[in-house]
Amino acid sequence: MQIILNELSFHVVCEGEGPAVLMLHGFPDSSALWRHHIPALTTAGYQVIAPDLRGFGASDRPADVAAYRMEVLVGDVLGILDALGAQQVSVVGHDWGAAVGWALAMFAPQRVQRLAALSVGHPAGYFTDTMTQREKAWYVLFFQFAGIAEDALRRDDWALFRVFLREQGDVDRYLTDLDRPGALTAALNWYRANLPANVFGQLTPRSLPSVQCPVLGVWSDGDHYCGEVQMQASAHHVAGPWRYVRIEGASHWIPLDAPNTLTTLLLDFLSPR
Repeated sequence: MQIILNELSFHVVCEGEGPAVLMLHGFPDSSALWRHHIPALTTAGYQVIAPDLRGFGASDRPADVAAYRMEVLVGDVLGILDALGAQQVSVVGHDWGAAVGWALAMFAPQRVQRLAALSVGHPAGYFTDTMTQREKAWYVLFFQFAGIAEDALRRDDWALFRVFLREQGDVDRYLTDLDRPGALTAALNWYRANLPANVFGQLTPRSLPSVQCPVLGVWSDGDHYCGEVQMQASAHHVAGPWRYVRIEGASHWIPLDAPNTLTTLLLDFLSPR
């Protein structure tokens, strides 16, 4: 379905009936990331809400960098939930979707029952290990160079982008999506709006609220972009129940590489205690 918010159109997958589960993808994905999990969750008695976040998939792609600031992204998600009448949800987020999930749990806690954060931990602890995570996140600095990054990633049939992805994830789907007018810039604007270069020089953790709801943190040992320490550090920023799970043998794209393992974890985490 399409939902119109502030003159922007959002593509939203909404399936099933029961307690609502909001599934948020990251870069450079779309709601298609959750294709292995939606049938299992709806069969188990959940309503799944999986939007293409602004700039991605079949949703609109505003041009301004400021249109991708975190407070705007959170507003999109709350608007989608309001349009669907979902007052409280459990949130499952991967990559940037995890970052939006953390922000929802921090700043709209009344809407979030529980949070499953995949790959990306609480933002206050992201650079806890001083240098390792900064080294892994080199590409964030590269993405700041508007125009230069786009040209380099597209050059020679997306050769650098393919190397960057290490042929992991939905490569062909990404290239089809990002080849549309304005799509690559929209995707990179998430980084430009929320992770400016000066973030790398902040050695003191940012002061952000702790999360009160139950949180499941999931990290995979084949992740080339997000280290384990930043996920484990989330424990210091969760006031509610915290559980950490390390998945062996999966890349950054846990939902694609370990769908059965992740589905089992989610069904256990989402079930009422």
